[in-house]
Amino acid sequence: MNSMNQVIKKENKGAISTVGKSTVWILIVGIVFIAANLRAPLTSVGPIVGLIKNDMDISNTLAGMITTLPLLAFAFFSPIVPKLGQKFGVERIIFGSIVFLTVGIAIRSLSGVAALYIGTAILGLAISVGNVLLPGLIKREFPERIGLMTGVYSISMNLFGAIASGVSVPIALGVGFGWKGALVIWGILSFISILIWFPQLKHLNAKRDTVHNKTANSHENLWGSALAWKVTLFMGLQSMIFYVLVAWLPEILKQQGLNSSQSGLMLSVMLLALLPFTFIVPVIAGRMSSQRSLVTIAAILFLIGMFGLLYGSSNLIVLWIIALGIGGGFAFSLAMMFFSLRTRNAQQAAELSGMAQSIGYLLAAVGPTLFGFIHDATNSWTIPLLILVGASILLFIFGLGASKAQYIGSAQKENI
Repeated sequence: MNSMNQVIKKENKGAISTVGKSTVWILIVGIVFIAANLRAPLTSVGPIVGLIKNDMDISNTLAGMITTLPLLAFAFFSPIVPKLGQKFGVERIIFGSIVFLTVGIAIRSLSGVAALYIGTAILGLAISVGNVLLPGLIKREFPERIGLMTGVYSISMNLFGAIASGVSVPIALGVGFGWKGALVIWGILSFISILIWFPQLKHLNAKRDTVHNKTANSHENLWGSALAWKVTLFMGLQSMIFYVLVAWLPEILKQQGLNSSQSGLMLSVMLLALLPFTFIVPVIAGRMSSQRSLVTIAAILFLIGMFGLLYGSSNLIVLWIIALGIGGGFAFSLAMMFFSLRTRNAQQAAELSGMAQSIGYLLAAVGPTLFGFIHDATNSWTIPLLILVGASILLFIFGLGASKAQYIGSAQKENI
């Protein structure tokens, strides 16, 4: 088993040497900019969805689809993305996705309901490419620094997502650009990313990709792998918990006596609490053979937050919210790391990423609607919060399996 690990590491070291040290920093900057585009075009919508609804004269259901449509695009397109990367080259597919993202952002901000939804669908498909391929690219190019680079990728994605959410209203109303200006401005970031990523097309190396594809050709059926399903369900549960909280936490807090301003502030606190741990946790996880202790911490923090909202003192709401935020940071980071830590090569990492994100974002798309329905049926947030408690327990159970020091396809534990 150890000899197999040495072979894999030698292959991966050979991969980065083909790029050359002089281009490593260019690649790192490129990854940061690609990651920065994976949330900002989405999180910029939520705070101004009311402006869009009123201007377009659309229903609440159609307004909700502006957020749900990209998640559905992630769910259905993610399994296809690894095959595109394998056939045409990861760098080319990522480059094409950023071009399409820029086009989608532009179309979304044109006049008309049709343009709004067509542009949203295009940018959803484009973002799904980066979601799936970046973990595999990091495994291929930085095999000895997977934790550090996953941390850089994660914090870039979440930081720009938080910034976009915070500046949408000031840009739309304060500066006077309106909702279209607040959304189209993120096309500037994606256009700059096109220019920054372009040098990667010059460093494509067919021989390097062939080596990795040969390794991938000992093709594992991930959909039949128990370990792959544990990683997938961990990813799906943490994704559902996060998006349910993003959608409904302000309403839950309003029912507990907070006003609109206070409940909105608490959501911002949760997102800010999450940020530093999306960098710290991958670095720690990358140095551990098993991540069970980190999974346990994530589950405990989620349970503290959930039970706090259910039965805790209203004077300690900030504590419950911070616990949920830190737990979310732990869980998201571990999900991203498992794609690399539980696979043998970059192609397999991309395929596991595609599988896990397909199921994960399907749950994320269904979760907020389902929980809203349960609230309407019961006129209370107690049952929805208890369901999140159950989801946190399942997250712990599947996380323990996903965090074992084992590769997908191996019958016995390995020293990774």
